[in-house]
Order: sequence, then structure tokens, then C-alpha cells
Amino acid sequence: MKALYSRISTFLANDRVLSRVLKNTGYLFSSSTISLLLSFIQSVFAARLLGVAAFGMIGIIITFVSNVNRLFSFRMGEFIVRFLGKELTDNNRQRAGAVVKVALLIEGSTSLIAFLCLLLLAPLGARYIAKDMQTLPLIQFFGISILANLFTETSTGVLQITNHFRSQAFLNLAQSVVTAVLILIAFFTDGSIVFVLIAYLTGKIILGVGPVILAFHYLPRHLDRGWWKAPLSALPPFKEVAQFALSTNLSGTIKMVASESEPLLLGYFLDSQSVGYYKLALSIVNPLMMPITPFIATTFPELTRSVVSGLWQSLRRLLRRVTLISAAWTGMVLLVMIVLGRWLIRLFYTSAFLPAYPVTMLLLIGFGFANIFFWNRSLLLSFGKANIPLYVLLITAVLKTGLAFWVVPRTGMMGEGVLLTGYLVISTGIMVFIGLKMIRKQELTEGRALS
Repeated sequence: MKALYSRISTFLANDRVLSRVLKNTGYLFSSSTISLLLSFIQSVFAARLLGVAAFGMIGIIITFVSNVNRLFSFRMGEFIVRFLGKELTDNNRQRAGAVVKVALLIEGSTSLIAFLCLLLLAPLGARYIAKDMQTLPLIQFFGISILANLFTETSTGVLQITNHFRSQAFLNLAQSVVTAVLILIAFFTDGSIVFVLIAYLTGKIILGVGPVILAFHYLPRHLDRGWWKAPLSALPPFKEVAQFALSTNLSGTIKMVASESEPLLLGYFLDSQSVGYYKLALSIVNPLMMPITPFIATTFPELTRSVVSGLWQSLRRLLRRVTLISAAWTGMVLLVMIVLGRWLIRLFYTSAFLPAYPVTMLLLIGFGFANIFFWNRSLLLSFGKANIPLYVLLITAVLKTGLAFWVVPRTGMMGEGVLLTGYLVISTGIMVFIGLKMIRKQELTEGRALS
């Protein structure tokens, strides 16, 4: 054992990039592991309290608000990691301050627009998706989560690129604890769907406001104290900034429509009971894949640094090793669910939710593949090629969504599961292929230049 520990220590000492990734991932992983358990507790007690149909209704409300928010507001986290990371690497603090400033202005203004749009669209969501006008005030109430997330993406990007992953881990843990406690209170007091919604909203507020407070606290350490005074004229070339911001936002929106709006599609074509089964499947799949999620946040800054510095061998080594780690976890999860999946659903959620098992296994294939190659989009963004994920996701999403209008009414939630799995496998596979090809191209180009 001592010899094994010594070999691992030597290995990590010789690979400082992987060591840094694992250290930062460790902070998020520790909180994610506890959050995984707490998320599981949340779904179990919420499902038992509400039943299949009401549990599905919660899924519709949360998904509707989240999708409206993400449809109209810009995702500035990736923008921050890409451009703030570059300017900090080049030690250009004035430009770095301008990058943060413009990101805050864009995200704040578009989030306010998103909130106003939610108020306008809520009646349509209640009538045509939830199919119950009594959900209208619930949708509007949960819209408070949008106001709590005015600057969250920008702030989270700041925490990531400045290596404050421990603080981010604390926030993730706090959100999970508070939400789980409130849902447990609702369960043991026989609370209503409103109480459960308040629990989820409280968690959203913590995750929304917390990063903003921490980012504004840490920014003066990494930039000048008057960073917010940086003129917008100090920004990198406008064309480059605008193209990246628009492309990442559009690709994120497309990804949301294609892979994160399932409860809305099922609510529209089917009923809240089908949504309840599908939401349970997602509630099982997402926590099981959660330990890999920290790698996305911690690997992206390292990919950006390696690409900016031209460290291609280091980049390949990092991708290979994090892929092996994610594949090992995903394979283990899939095996456990194959052997024990039905029994676990019956044990924790009752046999009423057993119809969710087939679609759960189907989704595990798609999400599992995407998790193994979680770096697919981040690698392309590190090269500044935000347009490539946009095109890939657009084409595959249009096909997937178009087919849904024919498939889902005829085959139900299993058809939607097949479409989502196919979308995840195809879009991820294409972006992995293109990203690795770009690394190879850079290696050959620099090799010819040296010879």
C-alpha cells in the first residue's frame, strides 16, 4: 500500500496540470458526493410526498422557468473562462477588468429581459404544457429564481478561472443541504406542492447569489481594485468577443432545447404522469453522473491554458487521463443499475414508479457517453471555435426536435428517451472527433515550422 501511494504521489508530481485538476476537482467532488446523496434524498421524499402526477408537475414548472431564463439570457461563464483566462495569462489586467465588466452588463440586462418574458409566457405554459391554469401563480413565483441569477454565470466563471473551487464547492453543498432539509420538513409535515417548490427555489437563490458575493470579494486580489473602472475600449477585438459570446449563447440555447426540455415536450404531447416517470429517470441519472460534473468546471481552464501556451502533449495527456477516470465511474454506475436498478426504484420510490426503469437505462447510455467525453465542447471553446459546437448542436437538435413531433405522440416517453440518447451520442462524438483533429493539426503545423 505504501509503495502504491508513493507511485501515485510521484506520478502526480510529474504531471502538475493533472495534479491541479484533481486538487480542484477534489473540492467540488467532496461537495458533489454529499450533494449526490442529498439530491437523491430530495427526489425520494419529494416523489413519495407528491406522487407521480404532482412530481411531474414540479418538473414542468422548474423546467419551464429555467428554459425561459436560459433562452433569453446570455451564458457568460464560458466567455469569462475563455477571455479572462487569456488576459490573466498575458497579465493584461485592464483588459481583464473590461472583460468582467462587459460580461456583468450583458448578463444582468438579458436576465431582466428573461424575467419579463417569463411573466408574459407563463399563461401559455400553464395552459398548453402544464394543462392546468392553477399552476400559473406557481410558475410566476418560481420566476424569482431568474432575479436571483442576474450575474451568476459571470461570477461562477470568475471563481473557476481564479481557482476558487473550494468556495464554489461550499456553495454547492450549502444549496443541497438547505434544499434537502426543507423537502424533509415538507414530507414529515405533509406539505403541499408549494412547500416543495419553495425548497427548490431557496436552493436556486443560494446558487444564484452566493457566487456573486464571492466573486466580488476575490476579484480585487486578481485584478486592480478599481477593475470595474476599466474602459470597455480595452476589450479584446470586438468581432472576436461578439462572435464567441453569440456562438456560445446560441449553442447553449440549442443544447437546452434539445436535451433539457424533455418535461415540457412530454407535458405538451402526453400528460403529467408521463412527465413524472421521466423526471424520476432524470432524477436518478443526473446524480449518478454528478461526480463527473466537477471535471467540466476544473478541466476547462486547464484546457484554455494549454491551448494558449501551445502545450499539445500536456493537453493530450490531460484529456486521456480524465477520460479514463470518467469512463471508469460511468461503467460502474451502468453495471450497478443493470443489476439492481429495478430493486432500488421499488425500495426508495415505491413500485408506482417502476415504469421509469426502462427509460432510466436508456438515458444512462446517452448521458454516460456524454460524461465520458465531457470535455468535447470545452476543448473547442478553448481553441476559440465557439461556432463549431453551435453548428453541430444546431443540426443535431433540429433533427431531434423535429422527430419528437412525430415520435413522442406515437411511442411516448421511450421514444423521447431514444431521441435524447441518440442526440447526446452523435453530437458528442462529432465534437470529440473535430477537437482531436484540431490538436493534431496544430502539432503538425508547429512540427513543420520547427523543421
